[in-house]
This record gives sequence, C-alpha cells and structure tokens, in this order.
Amino acid sequence: MTEDCLSCRLSEQPDAPVRERILVRDGWRVAHNFDTSLPGWLVALPLRHVTRLSELEASEAGALGPLLHDVSAALEQVVGCGKTYVMLFAEQPGFAHVHFHVVPRMPDFAEGDLGPRVMRFLGTSAGERVRDEEMDRLALSLRHALEPR
Repeated sequence: MTEDCLSCRLSEQPDAPVRERILVRDGWRVAHNFDTSLPGWLVALPLRHVTRLSELEASEAGALGPLLHDVSAALEQVVGCGKTYVMLFAEQPGFAHVHFHVVPRMPDFAEGDLGPRVMRFLGTSAGERVRDEEMDRLALSLRHALEPR
C-alpha cells in the first residue's frame, strides 16, 4: 500500500461502504466510480499498488479477463446496458493506481455519448453525480448478480 494513494487506502478499509467493495476477488476490487453522473460506472482496481499494466503479476493478469467479463454481464443484467466500454488511463493526479473503467453503454445514449465521448459523464459537478444511496443500491444488486450460481 502507498499511503498517499486513495485507491490503496480504500482497499485497506474493512468498513468501506458497499459501493467501494462491490466485489473483491483474485487480487482485484470493483467499486462504483464516485465522480460520475452515470449510474453503474464502475472501476476495477488491483488490491496492491500498481501504476503500470506491466507490473501486474501473472495471477492478477489472468484474473482480469474473467473479472471484466463477469462485471460486464452483471451490469447488463442490473442496469440494462447493451454492452460495456473498458478503459485504462491512470493519469489523473492522485489516481496513478491502475484502474479499469467499466462503463455501461446505455441503449438511450445519444450520438454525443458514444465511444470516447462517454467521458462527458465523468468529472461532473457534485449536484449531477450519482448519489451515495443510489451507488449503494446498485452495488448490492451487482453483488447479487455476481454471486456464483
């Protein structure tokens, strides 16, 4: 863990809200993005501090594909998206910890919301962001959808 890394601090927090710990498995944690106006915008982060994709251990890299698959399927079930977008940047100051954005591509998206333009839902004002209560509600539904059958 790196003390100045928010992602690491949240991963170490056992009493973190459900929106911060939707799924924890195989060295990864899935959380709802806190800085978005789009319900269901998730992030998948390695539990240990990693700043480059090439730093992943083989087991972490091997777990990533199934994790993204399962989270995408859960989003399709819970929020009704047609598919998901997956992105990795980790360039924002304070957010160098590798994290994959798993973004629901909603059926009602306008042309201006498609592909990389989906980023318009990120970095919105506090009044436009998904409320904590809604993130927690979605997180519980996603947890249920992710349970092994």
